[in-house]
Amino acid sequence: MAIIPKKHEMPAQAPEERAHNFREVALGYSEETALAEAARCLNCKTMPCVSGCPVNVRIPEFISKIREHDFEGAYAVISESSSLPAVCGRVCPQENQCERVCTLAKKFEPVGIGYLERFAADRHNAHSSEKARAPEKNGHRAAIVGSGPSGIACAGDLAKKGYDVTVFEALHTAGGVLVYGIPEFRLPKAIVAREIDTLRALGVKVETNVVIGKTLTVDELFEMGFEAVFIGSGAGLPRFMNIPGESLKGVYSANEFLTRSNLMKAYSDDPRTPIMKGGNVAVVGGGNVAMDAARTALRLGAEHVYVIYRRSMDELPARKEEVEHAVEEGIEFLLLCSPVEILGYDNADDPRDEKNGFVSAVRCVKMQLGEPDADGRRSPSPIPGSEFELPADTVIMSIGTAPNPLIKNSTKGLEVNKHGGIIVNEDGLTSLEGVYAGGDAVTGAATVISAMGAGKIAAKAIDEYLSRK
Repeated sequence: MAIIPKKHEMPAQAPEERAHNFREVALGYSEETALAEAARCLNCKTMPCVSGCPVNVRIPEFISKIREHDFEGAYAVISESSSLPAVCGRVCPQENQCERVCTLAKKFEPVGIGYLERFAADRHNAHSSEKARAPEKNGHRAAIVGSGPSGIACAGDLAKKGYDVTVFEALHTAGGVLVYGIPEFRLPKAIVAREIDTLRALGVKVETNVVIGKTLTVDELFEMGFEAVFIGSGAGLPRFMNIPGESLKGVYSANEFLTRSNLMKAYSDDPRTPIMKGGNVAVVGGGNVAMDAARTALRLGAEHVYVIYRRSMDELPARKEEVEHAVEEGIEFLLLCSPVEILGYDNADDPRDEKNGFVSAVRCVKMQLGEPDADGRRSPSPIPGSEFELPADTVIMSIGTAPNPLIKNSTKGLEVNKHGGIIVNEDGLTSLEGVYAGGDAVTGAATVISAMGAGKIAAKAIDEYLSRK
């Protein structure tokens, strides 16, 4: 049978419709399309896609199950390696991981591995009513700090082995970045809630509104009887450019903007937490979070949304699919530009204007790219005399995040690197006995599946450590 050169397209809401609602953009493969896409897999002996996956999902095997109409078997294969198939099938950058090294990609488009993973997971969730069951307890207790991907993975693996596990989450809803950072139109929150429900069914206790490092310390967790602690607190501390005007009203970090919208329902008519809506919105940055912020601002009613990025489209780090969706929705990209100042104005008639003024514009400078460095990356530099002003009512800074220093500052002897990431060995063990860490708290902002992989590695190490006690 002749090979179909292109992967089957993912059905999606029309751009003019989805730009005004928060429903999921991608609609998922039908059974017919999934079978046709699965048939493109060469089932090659070398299986480079498996090594390209951070958690080594047995990709050809699960695709073969789909091809055989054994959809539940496909989900079972994925679940042996991945704790969050429905999540990873939606938000993982497969194009830079498993699909990038797909053998088919040498001549044609790679197999739509992420699309097929989502299909298998969604079909399981739609047709399976079987609930997870809590195993018999083994007498050991473990604490998990953070309920994001790494914490969910670590907690789930330990619970399945009989550990008495408690997850401590700083916010009022469990799920970490999956609920506060990723918008509904990319990852429906019902999917995340289902994963948290599965944890609880396994016997995991989830305590929200507990800030480790403030409400409780790591030392106090051990005093409470926990024998091991996994820190999966993420990287939620936003970075700013330190340019004039960043204290003006209407300037947000992407974290704050997305948290207010995703988790705190700022889009509602009577929100408990307000958010600037409408007008011109400038988003600074070019990663996936910047795309999420820009597309969220559009759905909140912005008239114009601009993405300001200091390099070219070729260097833009966001997923190609997310960039294409943003362009289709009418978001404008100002490339080779960088802000140098945020301009504002005073409004004495507005009761909110107690101290600082409001955003009125962003002064930018055009950039040029130099020669590639040792890593092949071309550094941008400003072009003298090229400054211009962009009218703006809201500015969203999305230039990266770092781990919050609360845990480091409250835990004596916990070693971190110069970026604030917790230092661990290959098993996730920190400088303190019985304390493990993984995900963005170690690496800085990274992918969901890499964080999940770190949680699973730490769970294995914790099991080995506590089995010796």
